[in-house]
Amino acid sequence: MSRGVEGGGDIPTIFNPHRVRAPPNLVVTGTASNGPFSPALTHSDSVSGSQNKDSLPDESRRGGAGEKLKSCRNSCCSKSAKKIYFGVCVTVCVTASWVGSTHSFKYLYYIGNKTHHHYNPHSNFSSTHQSKLVHFDAPFFTTWFCTAWTTLFFPIYFIYQLTVNKCTSTPELIRESFQNFRDKGFTTARFLTRCSLFCMLWVGTSYMFVYSLRILLATEVMALFATNVSCVYLLSWVILHQQFVGVRIVAVILCDTGVALLAYMDGITDSPTLGGVVLAASSAAGSAVYKVLFKKVIGNASYGQIALFFSVIGLINAALLWPLCLALYFTGVEVIHWDQIPWPALLSASILSLVANLLGNFCVAVTYDLFITLGLITAVPVSAALDVVLYGADFKGMKLAGIILISIGFFLVMFPNNWPDYITRVLRNIILLTHSARWSRNRRNAQSAHTRTDIDYRTGYIRSHLRSPSGRVR
Repeated sequence: MSRGVEGGGDIPTIFNPHRVRAPPNLVVTGTASNGPFSPALTHSDSVSGSQNKDSLPDESRRGGAGEKLKSCRNSCCSKSAKKIYFGVCVTVCVTASWVGSTHSFKYLYYIGNKTHHHYNPHSNFSSTHQSKLVHFDAPFFTTWFCTAWTTLFFPIYFIYQLTVNKCTSTPELIRESFQNFRDKGFTTARFLTRCSLFCMLWVGTSYMFVYSLRILLATEVMALFATNVSCVYLLSWVILHQQFVGVRIVAVILCDTGVALLAYMDGITDSPTLGGVVLAASSAAGSAVYKVLFKKVIGNASYGQIALFFSVIGLINAALLWPLCLALYFTGVEVIHWDQIPWPALLSASILSLVANLLGNFCVAVTYDLFITLGLITAVPVSAALDVVLYGADFKGMKLAGIILISIGFFLVMFPNNWPDYITRVLRNIILLTHSARWSRNRRNAQSAHTRTDIDYRTGYIRSHLRSPSGRVR
C-alpha cells in the first residue's frame, strides 16, 4: 500500500523520459516494443517487404496468437493477480460482516425499547399516551458477551493448522506459539500484564462503539469509526517514526472537519448527537491506540502469536469483567430482562464481529492489507442504504457533507508515500496507450491504401476501370 517502487529513479516519466525513439523511416528488427501495450513493430517503406509479410504462413500467425493468449493467461493467473482476486473477495466479506455486526448492535436497541400506547378513558379529551417499556438496554453486557467470543481465535487457528499441516503435532504447535513470545523477552507475568492492558483498551473501545449506537444511526457511527485510519497515521508518525506524507495531513484535516459537521448536524441545544459523536470518535481513537501500541509492544507477530494474544484477551475479559456486568445490572444502570433477551440479534452481532476480526487479522496471508482496510469505508454506503430502508433515515445537509469528507480523507490516507510517482506512471501509460492505438490505426489505414494500389508487374494490371487486365484501353 505505502511501499515504494523499487528503482524509482530508473522509471522513465513523461517529464523526464529516458527512452530513445527511433526515426520513422528506420527498419527496426529487434524485439523492443514502442510502449508497454504494443507488440514489436517493424517499419519499412519497400513494396517487397509488405509482400514478404503477406506471404507468411498461417501457422506462424496462429503461433503468434497462441503466444499472446499464453502470455495473457500467465498475467491473469500470476501471483499478484490472484492476490487481487482474493482481495476483492475479502473486501466484500469484510464489508458484509462489518455492516451485519453494526446493524445487529443497532437492532438490539431497536427491539429492546418498545413503545406501548395507552388510552385514558377518564380524560375529557381523546388522547393516547405513549410509554416505553425497556426490555434490553445493556451496552456493557453486550460488549462483554461479544469480546468473550475472541477466545475462539486460537482454537480456530489450531484446527486450521492441524488440517493443513497434518505432520504438525498438538504440543509442538502450542509450544511454538508460546516460544515466539519467550524469544522476545516476555515472561509469563509480563505477558499476562500486557494482555490485561490490551483487554481493558479493547473493552473500552468496544463499549464506546456500542453505546454510541444507542444515539446515532449505524451509518454515522461507521463513518466516524473509519477515521481511525487517520489517527493511526498520526500516532505512527509520532510513536513509530514513520515517514511524513503531506497529503495524509490533509486527510486528517478533512476527517476532523467531517467529525465536526456530524457533531453539530442537529444543533447543540437539547440534542444527544454531540455526545454520540464524541463516543464514536473516541472509539476510533481507541482503536488506533490499540493498533499502534500492539505494533510498538509486540512488533511483527506471527499468526500463531496473534491468535494466542486474542484468545488470552477473551479469557481475561470473560474471567475478570463479569462482576462488573452484575454490578451494573443490580444497580439499575443497565436493564436486562433475562427471559426477553434478543438472543438472535446478540448472537448475530457476536459471530459477525468475530468473523470481521478474523478476516482483518488473518487475510493478510492471501491478499494485500489495502483490501482489508477498504472494507471499513465500503461498508458506509451499504449501511446507508439499510438505514434508509429500515429506519427511514434521511442523509442531507451537514450529515451528508460530514460523511463525504470523512470518506475523502479515508482515501487520501490510503495514498502511498510516493504517490506522485504512481500518478506520473499512470499518466505516462495512458499517453503511451493512446499513442499506440493511434499509430496502429494509421498503420492499418496505410496498409489498406497500399493494397488498393498494388500493381501486377506481369500483366500491367492496375485495377483500373478504363483498362483491361491485358493493359489495353477499353
